[in-house]
Parts: sequence; C-alpha cells; structure tokens
Amino acid sequence: MRDRTTVLVAGGGPAGMMLGLLLARAGIRVTVLEKHSDFLRDFRGDTVHASTIRLLDELGLGQEFRGLPQSRLGNLEIPVPEGGTVLLGDFDRLRPPYNYVAMIPQWDLLNFLAEAARREPSFTLRMDTQAVDLIRDGGRVTGVRCRTRDGEEGEIRADLTVACDGRHSVLRRKAGLRPKEFPVPFDTWWFRLPRHPDEQGQVARLIPEFRGDEILLTFVRTDFFQVAYFTVKGSDARLRAEGVERFRARIARLRPQYADRVDHIRTMDDLHYLDVRLNRLHRWHVDGLLCIGDAAHAMSPAGGVGINLAIQDAVATARLLAEPLRRGTVTKRDLAMVRRRRWMPTVILQRAQRLLHRVLFAPAVAGKRSGAPKIAIFLGRHITAFRKAPAVLIAFGPRPEHAPDFARR
Repeated sequence: MRDRTTVLVAGGGPAGMMLGLLLARAGIRVTVLEKHSDFLRDFRGDTVHASTIRLLDELGLGQEFRGLPQSRLGNLEIPVPEGGTVLLGDFDRLRPPYNYVAMIPQWDLLNFLAEAARREPSFTLRMDTQAVDLIRDGGRVTGVRCRTRDGEEGEIRADLTVACDGRHSVLRRKAGLRPKEFPVPFDTWWFRLPRHPDEQGQVARLIPEFRGDEILLTFVRTDFFQVAYFTVKGSDARLRAEGVERFRARIARLRPQYADRVDHIRTMDDLHYLDVRLNRLHRWHVDGLLCIGDAAHAMSPAGGVGINLAIQDAVATARLLAEPLRRGTVTKRDLAMVRRRRWMPTVILQRAQRLLHRVLFAPAVAGKRSGAPKIAIFLGRHITAFRKAPAVLIAFGPRPEHAPDFARR
C-alpha cells in the first residue's frame, strides 16, 4: 500500500474529522486514517458545545445536525450542606440559539462529519488503518508508515502530517515530543443506567453527589442516564478486585434513586475506565508534523471542555494553513502559528481545570470536604455574573473559532 496526499491526518476523532472536512472544502487533498473499523465506542466524549454548533451553522450543516437524536445539557448546580442546591453555571443567560451543550453519541457526530466530508472530491477516509511510524527525509517528516487491521503495511507520503491520534499519540512519541504532565487527583469510571418511563421528561440538570471520597455525576441522555463515578486516582485495580456487587452498592448509596436499576451493571467490564491525564506540549510541531487536540494537550473531564478545544484547534489549523498548503510551502513558521493561536485558550482552560481539581475534586476524593468551597457558594447565590462565567467557558471557551470563508456553505 503506497499513496500520496497533501495532508495526512492520523486519527478520526472530532479534531481529525473536522480538520479533514475543512481542508477538503478548501480543495486540498486530505486523507484521514482511523484505526478502527467504525466509530462505535462508548463514552469517548459525547458533548457538542455551543461554539461547535455555531460552527456547524456556518458550514451549512446545522439543520442536519439538529435532526440527529440528542439531548441538552442543563445548568450546573452544586448541593449545599443545609439542603438544596446553588446554581454555578447558568446556561439560560447565554444568547439563543447557542445557549446549550448538546449531548449526542460521538459516533453519530463522527459519522455525520464523515458523510459531509465525503461530498468533497479531495477527501479520503481510510478505516481500519493506523499510522505507526513517521517517514523522514533529511530531517523533515514526509508522511507515515501505516498498518491495516489485517496486517497489511504501507506508506502514505504527505506535504503535512497532522497528529490527531489522542492522548497516547504514537506520532507525537515518534517525533520525540514529550508533554508536561500536571497532577490529577482522581480517575473516572463511566457507565449507563436505564431511564424509567416516568423519568423521560426530566430536565437535564447537572447536580453532582458527594459522599466520603466518592463523587457521582449524571447526564440525562435521550433514553438512558450516563453516569460518571469519581474517586481517588489509582483505584481501578482495587475497585475491580472488590467486584461488581460492591460497586453496585456504592452507586446505590451515592444516589438511592438508582438502587432499583444498578443490577444493569452486570460485570465490572461494563465500566469504562478513564485514566485521567492533564498535560500539554510546549512545542506542537516538528518540520512536516503538527500535533493538535489531545495529542497536543490532554484535558481532564472537569468541565467537559476537551472536545470543544480540539475542534477549535482543527478550525484554526485549517484557516492558518490552507493557503500555505495550496502553495506547497508549509514551513515550520506556519506550523508554529497554530500553536501561537491556540496556546492561550489551552492554558486558560487547563488552569481552570487545575483550580477545580484543587478546590473541588482533591478535597472530595480525600474525604476532607464534600462540595464546593464556601466562597463559590456565596458567589453563586449572590453574583449573577459569576453564574454566567462558567457557562460561557464551557459552551464557548476562550477565543472560539469561526469557520473559514472557504469552508462556508
């Protein structure tokens, strides 16, 4: 297998698929490699943020997107010791129609982007194909060595290779780029529970449950509850050794409403474990290779902002590099422009996540305090602007990107 393209994108996640679509609309030959045979994987990040919904509108895809089955993420509230909750993230204060975050299975979003990209003659998607190494010529990356699921090996040469292959990026490692790691106090286990018929009309409010060193957070989906269980980092082996009956009891204790359905967690294999990482590269490129999305900056699930940040990276990459790619003269300076454009949003969001880790998650999983600190509760009760700020940060993020003119329809 030998091929040639202008841009080779390794990884068919949200950043990779969006970048492929945008570059194809610029008339640039682009090939996206996805190592799996389909996109059907649970809990890979199922949020589509307001800035992405606005981007889809600018691309002429908003109406089609809204026709996909989805639910809306509601306001973020926090329980208080005396009972009740305090509103900390008020999405109702954002301007419609971009005043919400859509909850949609990521495979539906990726299939949707793939179908839109296939309408462009310069787009190619290769499933079951993984980039396993870099090809270099005189110190410059000139493509990748790849392997299909059935073991066929080959090469794809490219003017530019973009690593969108996630937090454990193979291409990042092959390029010798190492991210700076930040400490994270918790890991996350995702699972789903059924919704009863009388629960179908529930408002999708986000209210975490705190007890001891455990946190439970529930997302209301179209026909089920998506549940995240948080506890101290490094607990996966212990939880699995304790067995499914003990885990079911934990969930029923944290949220008694679920006691009648925890048996739907049949085995510990029904839990999707996330080893939470928070890191970022200082330099996102070498000559001929650019890292974006999780390959450049792995995000914590706190605030759920990682997908939005990755998609915004892809938009900035397409806008800044389309013209150099057309000329066939992509330089290291061009690649550095992407990092300069997206560095500030990355640092702001990671600092916000590190602050959440320090004041909310770390005390909770250490069993020292349940819930938000008193100052956050006071601000949520009395300062309207404070309630809007987290909603803006989650829905749009700092420096949200708009669709390039060449990609608008």
